[in-house]
Amino acid sequence: MLHYDLTGRVVAITGATGGLGSALARELSARGARLALLDLDEAAISRLAQGFGGEQQAKGWRVDVRSYEHLQAAMGAAAAHFGRIDVVIANAGIDEVSPMATMNPDAFERVIDINLSGVWRTLKAGLPHVARQRGYLMAISSMAAFVHSPLQAHYTASKAGVWAMCDSVRLEVKHLGVGVGSVHPTFFRTPLMEQIHADAAGVKLWGGNKGGLWRMISRDEVVDGVIRGIERRSDMVVLPAQNTLIAKAPGLFRKMAERLGFKSADIVEAIALAERELTLT
Repeated sequence: MLHYDLTGRVVAITGATGGLGSALARELSARGARLALLDLDEAAISRLAQGFGGEQQAKGWRVDVRSYEHLQAAMGAAAAHFGRIDVVIANAGIDEVSPMATMNPDAFERVIDINLSGVWRTLKAGLPHVARQRGYLMAISSMAAFVHSPLQAHYTASKAGVWAMCDSVRLEVKHLGVGVGSVHPTFFRTPLMEQIHADAAGVKLWGGNKGGLWRMISRDEVVDGVIRGIERRSDMVVLPAQNTLIAKAPGLFRKMAERLGFKSADIVEAIALAERELTLT
């Protein structure tokens, strides 16, 4: 089985000061990776970076994933500082529990902008650097990509979109030697989950995540799964593993359709044609 050694690799993480982001940073550092920590909270990102043994091991940049220019500048600065970027993890995300009937349209658009468009911006900004290393792009999605809860149209749409986007981008960058993976954990303890548990509607929907289908798993289990996914350059990481059938059922025939419908040479030529059209407009 492929083992993508993290020792000496440079990993850029958005949402780095969040519950999952900071836990991933600690485990990646323990495995010898160097860290480009990207987050909106400048003070928090500075404190986090200081805990990893100096700027050659970890450095933070303030980034708003709603701005491609922010991400592009930060990725460029990180690549200049460390000399490379091998892995990008698009981890920034938000949620709220709200039905369509009463949800403010601005709130819906904010979730989509951060959770979906923000992932696209992150992967796009990181791709030129990762392509030079024939590295790996990873997006943190959710089991919500496949199991669509009420009062969560904004969140489930964004996470399903991330899953679909990763599948499409994977085909586009395969010839560059770049891998693309999406991560689909069930509920686990984060500040985001604490907000949901403070919301009466969220508690009602998922029963406080105390058992059954909505049982929470540990954050360590998620971190271990993400790291394993990077080391294997996995297309999809499902956590816990027993949810794999649920996750893979919607895309049961996707691989077959890709093999039959999209030849690698045709994809490369189509990209070249699209780029040519862009230069002519």
